[in-house]
Amino acid sequence: MKLRLALAAVVAAGALALTGCTNDPLAQQYLDGSNKGYISGDGTVTEVNEADRGEPVEFTGTDEQGETVSSADYAGQVLVLNFWYAGCAPCRAEAPDLEKLNQQFEGSGASFLGVNVRDQADTAAAFSKTFGISYPSIVDTDGAMQFAFSGTVAPNAVPTTLVLDTEGRVAARILGRVSDPSILETLIKSSLGDTSTPAATPTPAAVGAD
Repeated sequence: MKLRLALAAVVAAGALALTGCTNDPLAQQYLDGSNKGYISGDGTVTEVNEADRGEPVEFTGTDEQGETVSSADYAGQVLVLNFWYAGCAPCRAEAPDLEKLNQQFEGSGASFLGVNVRDQADTAAAFSKTFGISYPSIVDTDGAMQFAFSGTVAPNAVPTTLVLDTEGRVAARILGRVSDPSILETLIKSSLGDTSTPAATPTPAAVGAD
């Protein structure tokens, strides 16, 4: 059974050029609820019971620095995969929170990896520099990573964040912006086997199951 934790609905903003400002206007438009016709997920969180996770997902790609990255590099770790691109307003809004969590879990058995679904390597690298992102991103303009996770990543929903367990299987998905970092933190801890933090519980009306 998959448990959905519904988050606040996101209203999207349209793609604009990457800016060098730390006070990002596109992200602010998104946070202010300005509707520019952007299509994203609604922030729904889905957890997958361990018995239903299927086979590990294997992948190989090239990051923005030209380095080869593969699932084998993260063997035995919890891996957080964030699908994004530079002109995506909610991607920009969530970037600082993702980096904070990346630093929080560094060296504790959990790693972060971005998957840029649209940009060339130089644009992806510029984004990381602007927003202080220290983890790498695979440049997925050929769609190979999206194909590897087909059925899990909705093609029209960016950002999407996946949590892979220590066996490389999809344990959880956030479809849309990570609007509450504590929920992603809890999902990571759960995949690490930390039961000290209870799962976030939405109101009963917000819970659904497949």
